[in-house]
Amino acid sequence: MFPSLASSTPLSILSSAPSPPTSIAHFLPPPPVSCPSSLSRLRVIPEPNPHLPLSLPSHSTTFPRHHLRCSSMSVCESTSTTTQLRDSLLYSRAYWVSESTIAWNVDVGDDSCYLFASKSATLSFTDDKIRGEDFKIKLEEDSEGLPENVTEKFPHIQDYLAFKVPPGLDTKTLLKCQLAVAAHNSDGKCTNATGLQLPGVLDELFSYNGPLGALFFEESVLLYLWAPTAQAVRACIYRDPSGGDPLEIVQLEEVNGVWSTEGPKRWEGCYYVYEVLVYHPSTLRVEKCIANDPYARGLSSDGRRTFLVNFDSDRLKPEGWDDLANEKPKISSFSDISIYELHIRDFSANDHTVPPEFRGGYLAFTLQGSSGVLHLKKLSDAGITHVHLLPTFQFAGVDDEKVNWKCVDTKMLEQLPPDSDEQQALITEIQNDDGYNWGYNPVLWGVPKGSYASNPNGPCRIIEFRKMIQALNRIGLRVVLDVVYNHLQGSGPFDENSVLDKIVPGYYLRRNTDGFIEHSTCTNNTASEHVMVERLILDDLLHWAIHHKVDGFRFDLMGHIMKSTMVKAKDALHSLTKEMDGIDGSSIYIYGEGWDFGEVAKNGRGVNASQFNLGGTGIGSFNDRIRDAILGGSPFGHPLQQGFATGLLLQPNGHDQGTEAVAECMLAVAKDHIQVGMAANLRDFVITNYQGEEVKGSEVLTHDGTPVAYALCSTETVNYVSAHDNETLFDIVSLKTPKEISVDERCRINHLATGVIALSQGIPFFHSGDEILRSKSLDRDSYNSGDWFNRLDFTYNSNNWGVGLPPKEKNEKTWPLIKPRLADPSFKPQPGHILAAVDNFLNLLRIRYSSPLFRLRTANAIQERVHFHNTGPSGAPGVIVMSIQDGREGVSGLSQLDPTYSYIVVIINACPTKVSFACSALRARTLKLHPVQAMSTDELVKSSTYEASSGSLAVPPRTTVVFVEPREV
Repeated sequence: MFPSLASSTPLSILSSAPSPPTSIAHFLPPPPVSCPSSLSRLRVIPEPNPHLPLSLPSHSTTFPRHHLRCSSMSVCESTSTTTQLRDSLLYSRAYWVSESTIAWNVDVGDDSCYLFASKSATLSFTDDKIRGEDFKIKLEEDSEGLPENVTEKFPHIQDYLAFKVPPGLDTKTLLKCQLAVAAHNSDGKCTNATGLQLPGVLDELFSYNGPLGALFFEESVLLYLWAPTAQAVRACIYRDPSGGDPLEIVQLEEVNGVWSTEGPKRWEGCYYVYEVLVYHPSTLRVEKCIANDPYARGLSSDGRRTFLVNFDSDRLKPEGWDDLANEKPKISSFSDISIYELHIRDFSANDHTVPPEFRGGYLAFTLQGSSGVLHLKKLSDAGITHVHLLPTFQFAGVDDEKVNWKCVDTKMLEQLPPDSDEQQALITEIQNDDGYNWGYNPVLWGVPKGSYASNPNGPCRIIEFRKMIQALNRIGLRVVLDVVYNHLQGSGPFDENSVLDKIVPGYYLRRNTDGFIEHSTCTNNTASEHVMVERLILDDLLHWAIHHKVDGFRFDLMGHIMKSTMVKAKDALHSLTKEMDGIDGSSIYIYGEGWDFGEVAKNGRGVNASQFNLGGTGIGSFNDRIRDAILGGSPFGHPLQQGFATGLLLQPNGHDQGTEAVAECMLAVAKDHIQVGMAANLRDFVITNYQGEEVKGSEVLTHDGTPVAYALCSTETVNYVSAHDNETLFDIVSLKTPKEISVDERCRINHLATGVIALSQGIPFFHSGDEILRSKSLDRDSYNSGDWFNRLDFTYNSNNWGVGLPPKEKNEKTWPLIKPRLADPSFKPQPGHILAAVDNFLNLLRIRYSSPLFRLRTANAIQERVHFHNTGPSGAPGVIVMSIQDGREGVSGLSQLDPTYSYIVVIINACPTKVSFACSALRARTLKLHPVQAMSTDELVKSSTYEASSGSLAVPPRTTVVFVEPREV
């Protein structure tokens, strides 16, 4: 069963195994003559009979299954040393970072340090000693400390002591055991002990770039699973998606941590699960884990079985699928992108022009005459290039079987008062059993969500997802997927949503220095700094791009992913070609949330993909600075804090914003932040700040001293004023502005805010419904608020304002502010307001795409051509004046980019009154109101004037105006 004793035994390795003794040679390389292959050395337990179920080892642990922590210092102080040692195995405070090195933050002094291993997970404490081990291996402290490559990979443990692991061990087999390190004093008593974290050594010994998942051939199906710590792996093959006994139970064979088997072609179209026998640090036991394939590409309706689906099959391809790459909307530069963020269910759940069986699903996008699709066509025709879909992968929180959903009678809800708390109570009662969730709780990254398909079993979800992509491309819209690689919904050996943590426990999820899973993202943070986690992310992206022909990716909490992973992702995607992969990868745009917080903050786990680290990569990140400056405060501050567009200084709402001088300064600072953002938030763009100083964007600071600008090129900045998170634009405007202003004024503020984003350099990003005054009844976090609070109405009859107090869980603290606003009928927009908002939004897009000057491609071009006037201490408050200059053919200096306009002026007047502004740089020009605005239905904007002799502009209140200088014919 085990290899024979090696020819020599290092003196540093001691055996203290219980009777009968086990040879230490199990962890030493055998003589070549006795071991024909490395596979022989990897057998920890005998091959199980494939016809018998996997079983746990005969030993059972005495340790509890849950983490034990002291509840107070006094309790900790009274805990006995024995109890502390017993509980210490619940922690994993040491790191096996390479084959030869273990890192541990402990001062052993004169104590001796040992590595303990138990194949059947029976380590325990008796009489101040660790018992139950199969092997005890002495470690020696390395006075040179941790190597540079280790501290670079694990910067959070750079100050740990290094302990040498003796050479000659069969480390690969040791890693299948329960492991612990312990310090012993001269009396042989244990003084300190802990478990180990293994990603470092697993990466060094088992990094792998071969096939994974299911591969289909003419006569066979092959399965590959990376599971280097597993003791045994079986695949259970099922004919049906649920119920019944397995058709076959197949034992997989292991080679260097990769388990594989070959099956017949008839497996295609079947379902399977893996049974993995593996030590799990969360239970301190060897567990039999039932798991889906991490590389699953299809699922059963209950998500419990992986569907064996061959993506080369013609049955999965909608008509014309193979030629879709040639039909995709053209995009000549990423600077031409504009993004519309949309949730699949929001799009059609309330659309009565969609058949009931298609509502809220993929196929709703294929109906050319529906209200929703007609609205998307308007957006596309005006200039929107990309639709960003909230998570479409397999996520928890919504049953894929629609028959299991619960719902509330909407007719009853419609009868309730607009400020009632009854609606939210009824919605909350069923919120975990309805068909709604944003989807930021991933289970499997590589499978389309089944609840959006007409049939969640078999290939239907794949076919319908592809039809959706194809339909959107054919109306001129590229498709961005929202990917959530920073965390997973499940963990541990028993959670039904756990997958990766059942396959290689403790590897895929990032852990803190006590060995417990980090949860700063919300739950179960993943660790892209580990080689095979990064590989899974890259493989998944390539799968969506190649097999589903996706056009872009938005990374949720991208700052929790390593910068190197993001750069590799971009390079891998951009290397795809139509000839080889059926897709032009060079046109795939990636961006995400570059927030820097949690354990990864300030490069705590390596250089992460935060806003300031991504400069020069061409990867976009959301610009929260321009959002906060426009609206005021932040999503985490007081909801009545006003900003540039919501009345700061100019129309106070009664909230204490400080003295008038403070408010004036805050407004001036907000204007600087917006101007930097309108110049694509470039680090080196020079503006004249409110104090009259010429400063770079990186020298303009936020309230906490953080630089406003972080980008090195325009496409690294995604400008936005609202997104699915937090209140909608109309809702936040309704909350921050004075209660006594009219709904007409609030609508103009909504227009103004979208105008700033639409006319800025960089990538403009809009939340679905910004253009129709969308309301969620002031819900600040509608991720699980059901269809009722998330409704979109593309017939333009209602904006969903006043449908009850928003759910208590996330909004109760602001109910006193919300209730009187919802109760006041004057706050509710009428259909005329909504139609005007749509027209305004479409006009802004038309203006943006009327000139390449709004979409400059280089940082140098922006610095040379974009200028701000009305700056410095004498600048009029609440007014931004931006000019964009073009060159002329045959004239030295700037090159000519725009054949139609030689000069453009944008004036944003956030004041509640008309303003006039004169500027010498604007004198003697032939400026005219942009033709789109001259022909608009907005009478106020058409009243704007320009006087050439003085260079004076007159702009009505709360209005964005664009003047252009046409070229001479």
